[in-house]
Amino acid sequence: MRQIKIIVEKHSDGYVAYPLGIQGVVVGEGDTYEDALKDVRSAIQFHIETFGESVLESESTVLEAFVAEANV
Repeated sequence: MRQIKIIVEKHSDGYVAYPLGIQGVVVGEGDTYEDALKDVRSAIQFHIETFGESVLESESTVLEAFVAEANV
């Protein structure tokens, strides 16, 4: 079992979740936070089954994730 950090965003029409430290694009969504997490977990498992364990970085370089704002 491997621990993967997941970002969950709340939008006006639901939630979007995506993992950090995985090669390729993996996204989950749902009407609730829990639904989005469940969906992204399923998507991660499918991604690993489809492309193999090599999609996981051997050592995740993500120690923490932060949200910041910038004026552009």
